[in-house]
Amino acid sequence: MTARRTILVIDDDPAMRDSLAFLLDVNGFCVATYETAADFLHHFAEYKVDCVISDIRMPGMSGLELVRELKADGTACPVILMTGHGDVALAVEAMKAGAVDFIEKPFEDEALLRAIRGALQAQLETPADGAARRDAEGRLADLSPRERDVLRGLVAGKINKVIAHELGISPRTVEVYRANLMAKTNVRSMSELMRIAIAAGL
Repeated sequence: MTARRTILVIDDDPAMRDSLAFLLDVNGFCVATYETAADFLHHFAEYKVDCVISDIRMPGMSGLELVRELKADGTACPVILMTGHGDVALAVEAMKAGAVDFIEKPFEDEALLRAIRGALQAQLETPADGAARRDAEGRLADLSPRERDVLRGLVAGKINKVIAHELGISPRTVEVYRANLMAKTNVRSMSELMRIAIAAGL
C-alpha cells in the first residue's frame, strides 16, 4: 500500500481550513493546517511535506512571499496557491517565482485534487533539462501572432480591457482569443495556460 502523502494547508479562514482538511483526509492524504505562513514555517521542519496549499492573501506574510522564502531556503516542496478573482496577476507572479499552480476561488473539489495530483506527479517525473520548455513551446506552436499578443498580456497580469486597449481591439474580441487559446493548447484552466506560457518563456 502506498504511504499517505502529507499536504500542509495555510489559510486565515477557519472554515476554509476545516473544509480543505476534510476534503484531503477523505481522499487519502495526511493533513496539517495553519492560520499564517509564519506559523507554518515555524512547524515546517516537523514534517516530510509532499505539497503545500496556501492562500495568496493572508495577514503578515503573503503566499507570494512564502513561495520566495521557501525557494530561498532551497526547499523543493511544490506550492499551490489559492487566489481570489482579482489576484490572478499576483498568482502568475508567484508561479514565475516558483509556485507550481494556482486555483481561483471558489473552486470545485476536483480542481484542487487535480492540481495536487499534477504537482505530485511533476515531482516524480523531473524531466530532462529543456524538455518542459520544448513541450510547452510545442503546445503554443499553432497560435497566431495576435493570440500570442493576448497570451503575453495575460501572463503580464493585464485584464481584458487593458489588453484590448493596447492591441486596438474590443474586450469581446479578447474574450474570443482567450477561448481560442484554451482550445488550441487543450487546457482546462487559466492556471494551466499560464503554466505552459511561463514554461515556454513568454
